Amino acid sequence: MVYLMFMFLFGLVLGLVAVASNPSPYFAALGLVAVAGMGCGVLVGHGGSFLSLILFLIYLGGMLVVFAYSAALAAEPYPEGWGSWSVLGMVLVYVVGVCMVGGMFWGGWYEASWTSADEYSEFSVFRGDIGGVALMYSAGGGMLIMGGWVLLLTLFVVLELTRGLSRGTLRAV
Repeated sequence: MVYLMFMFLFGLVLGLVAVASNPSPYFAALGLVAVAGMGCGVLVGHGGSFLSLILFLIYLGGMLVVFAYSAALAAEPYPEGWGSWSVLGMVLVYVVGVCMVGGMFWGGWYEASWTSADEYSEFSVFRGDIGGVALMYSAGGGMLIMGGWVLLLTLFVVLELTRGLSRGTLRAV
């Protein structure tokens, strides 16, 4: 199980590097899907199967629609792929940065702390992830509403960035 979690976390970091280093939204979408999939794998490994399902439904169903819409408006005839030298240079910078930060904290991370939410399920009536969802709606209601407003603001920022110089978002394609 530790090796599987290591592979999920490694894929999560590689997906984040793929999203951050690619200037073209077409190829960064694959990295975004990989990040969401690996993040769901990490959540399932820690016992949060319901939360991973919610991540897939909301994140991939909602935010990738906005991402695809903004990518359609920012049409490039020749987008830069992962094979171009500028993108490979940024990948190298990000990987070296992740390795340096990981090296600084290497001595404090131990595998024994990787326990799932259902480790002590015999002492609880509910599963660990279901109790977290109830707590999110009861005690974290304000943060949930603030997160919704941040996503709405992000939608308007993305649409404004992809507007272009003289035309608005409602243009004839």
